[in-house]
Amino acid sequence: MSAAGNLTWTPAAEAPDLLAPPVSGVIERVPSARVARIDPELADTAAFCEAYESSPEHSANCVVVAGRRGGQTTHAAVLVLATDRADINNVVRRHLDARKISFAPMDQAVELTGMEYGGITPVGLPDGWPVLVDVDVVAAGEVVIGSGVRDSKLLVDAAELAALPSAEVLALTL
Repeated sequence: MSAAGNLTWTPAAEAPDLLAPPVSGVIERVPSARVARIDPELADTAAFCEAYESSPEHSANCVVVAGRRGGQTTHAAVLVLATDRADINNVVRRHLDARKISFAPMDQAVELTGMEYGGITPVGLPDGWPVLVDVDVVAAGEVVIGSGVRDSKLLVDAAELAALPSAEVLALTL
């Protein structure tokens, strides 16, 4: 199985209707990005990989976390392969210098990102948000990520995700 699976991919810049507005506004930051329409009922990683014959080792999940210290809250995106689990409570918490950390509630993540739940992606996040990319994502080469909406996916060169303005590559997994 490959990252591309059995989907037909189009250059993402040529299909802004398949991207959430925050994503289409900055898609040029990821020149390799290609997009494919999918069934939104199959947007969750396991269902997507099975239905579209896309390798889970080349599928990356993006989660929004909220780290708190004192009265300050820092939101960040964490990107890890679908086959891995991010060490949110230790590595991510320490990196963000947070006393407490948690996954952002779904409604808050959707509101803050302007993206659909299940389609949140590191491309097009609010300015200043740290984007923590696991080293294994970068090593995977080509990866499938969300497009900001549930009815499409992006296929990108992970090195370009690591080069996003607020991206940092770290060993994030358990």
